[in-house]
Amino acid sequence: MEPVVPDFIRAIAPYVPGKPIEELEREYGLSGIVKLASNENALGASPMALEAMQQAMGRLHRYPDGSAYYLTAALARHLGVEEGSLVTGNGSDDVIAMAVRAFMRTGDKAVMPHPAFLMYDILVKTAGGVAVPVNLDGMDIALDAMAAAVDADTRMVFVTNPNNPTGRFIPQDKMRAFLNAIPPSVLVLLDEAYVEFVAEDKFYSGISLLEEYPNLLILRTFSKAYGLAGIRVGYGVMAKEVAQWLHRVRQPFNVNLLAQAAACAALDDVDFLNRTKALVRDGKTWLFARLEEMGLRAHETEANFFLIDVKREGKAVFEAMLRKGVIVRSMHGYGFPRCIRVTVGLPEENEIFISALKEVLADIPEVSV
Repeated sequence: MEPVVPDFIRAIAPYVPGKPIEELEREYGLSGIVKLASNENALGASPMALEAMQQAMGRLHRYPDGSAYYLTAALARHLGVEEGSLVTGNGSDDVIAMAVRAFMRTGDKAVMPHPAFLMYDILVKTAGGVAVPVNLDGMDIALDAMAAAVDADTRMVFVTNPNNPTGRFIPQDKMRAFLNAIPPSVLVLLDEAYVEFVAEDKFYSGISLLEEYPNLLILRTFSKAYGLAGIRVGYGVMAKEVAQWLHRVRQPFNVNLLAQAAACAALDDVDFLNRTKALVRDGKTWLFARLEEMGLRAHETEANFFLIDVKREGKAVFEAMLRKGVIVRSMHGYGFPRCIRVTVGLPEENEIFISALKEVLADIPEVSV
């Protein structure tokens, strides 16, 4: 007998991850594939984080600290917030899932940009909620249209800053105007997965707005700038009154022992973070110059990735690049059929990418907008 599955679960399109590099190498008969598709840290992981994990290996027979005591304390010191305002998770999407479980009921709405991180839509629908996508305004999140989409049934609004997949950053004055337009009873989940890459002259964080807007929940991750994507650790910063409800639905031991040790150490590895920022900054400068020489437009970004209008079908370019051993991301399914998304890599990876792209574009005809 087949288990009874609710219709709202049957309607969810599952998240489909990319194939492992090893499988792609076997499938295409390649070696040394360059992966520039997932916005990972090209430098690897923080050396201090790796050392902390090695030291923690002898404790693997013990359950992790269920309260993430030391990580929470370290984050509070690092961010200048109270420990009670922090909730840690198995990646930042774990924190999103907690918020959905705590605050959404069947039929409740969540407004979100489109395109955006697919897990916003999936996690809302797992609770029987209704995802309300609002199309981007060009490359920017359409803040006015999103605010206008909020109604009496709306419980959440998602905003990504910098945005993925476009890399655009919302200035503080526009963010304030948007937050002023959202009812205080609606939770605003501000995803700052890439905020560490924002240029200093543009930088601000939603954490600085939290006291003024207690309906904010700021999401952060160690997966990108800190290079810890493989161990899954993220966190949320929010009003203590909001945090207490998330803790009621949080799974026990949701952040594993190695992840807690690594994240604590990564926060102290300022040298690694600065090297990561410099790599991305210098890499973008070099890549943008090469692409301009090729007559291509690379879109402005404040993240460690960017979109390129390749003037051809992006899906065809993606597939041809893969055959040359370079993985990029096709933006066809995101509404940008002529674009690919590329993560900044190591200098030698960037050179391989440009060389392969030149060869690929020579064999694929241009298409009109």
